Amino acid sequence: MQLSDFNFDLPDELIARYPLDTRSASRLLHLDQQGQYHDCHFTDIFDLLNAGDLLILNDTKVMKARLKGKRATGGAVEVLVERMQDKFIAHCHIKASNSPKAGAELFIGDDEIKVTVQGRHENLFIVEFSQPILNVLDQYGALPIPPYFNREAEAIDTERYQTVFNDPTKLASVAAPTASLHFDQGLLEKLEAKGIQKAFVTLHVGAGTFLPVRTTDIQNHIMHSEWCDVPEQTVELIRQTKARGNKVISVGTTATRAVESAAQAHGGTLAAWTGDTQIFIYPGYDFKVVDRLITNFHLPESTLLMLVSALSNRDNILDAYHHAVEAKYRFFSYGDAMLVDKITA
Repeated sequence: MQLSDFNFDLPDELIARYPLDTRSASRLLHLDQQGQYHDCHFTDIFDLLNAGDLLILNDTKVMKARLKGKRATGGAVEVLVERMQDKFIAHCHIKASNSPKAGAELFIGDDEIKVTVQGRHENLFIVEFSQPILNVLDQYGALPIPPYFNREAEAIDTERYQTVFNDPTKLASVAAPTASLHFDQGLLEKLEAKGIQKAFVTLHVGAGTFLPVRTTDIQNHIMHSEWCDVPEQTVELIRQTKARGNKVISVGTTATRAVESAAQAHGGTLAAWTGDTQIFIYPGYDFKVVDRLITNFHLPESTLLMLVSALSNRDNILDAYHHAVEAKYRFFSYGDAMLVDKITA
């Protein structure tokens, strides 16, 4: 399967660079089990889900992971914390005029925070901070909003680029689980009152989610690694949901990758699991857990578009995307949503 098989034309004006005034005010395109699409509003999710169904939500929180600083020589640098190894050491992306070598010293703030480059691990720099990383991010960091926004983070992003159910103790992502941004507290309470349950997983989203696929044959692509946790409580709720004939609805590609990774780690049978995942889901993948997926509209030729194509199929997804472009749906992180059903044939 070729990378070009997942291309489509997207006008720049359809990229949503700011959120709507209300989280749940977005549109929803429902792609059903027969591959037919239906124009809806996101609040219609109340009618599209049934009592006894289960929502799987990613409760990670986005760090203010982007830091601006300088070299000892005065040259500007940008440090994006991808993953913390411990309180002081992190794996980071570094933008600079020249790639810093091991031993190089960078400075954040009024030169009071020293960041020492220790070496490399694959495409990331291993660096040591002179003060606790989370303290530095809290004081000097900015939210790492997606590059396709083509703007700096603003005050509105502080609230709207986080989910309403994020767990403050799980502050480790550099991108939001954006399908969940559509849910406000009122809608969640309304769904709960109908008998629709929710369960949580954690997948700390890395900047690799924005990296392009660079192989012509998609099967040669190697996914970035992300840490995730699927607890026993969530596994048990999934078992109960399946046993009574209800549907498991993952909210976002990250929640999908988490539960499918947990099943993959145990030979196809879902069980509690914590670890690093590099699962790559594309057409031909046999879903073990997920029945339906709530997701945003994704970049052309992206691994996320390949994942949603695996649940329905490539032709159905691209037909729906072409309709979404014609109907002027809003795309990407602050855009509109899809409800994708696993096809029956």
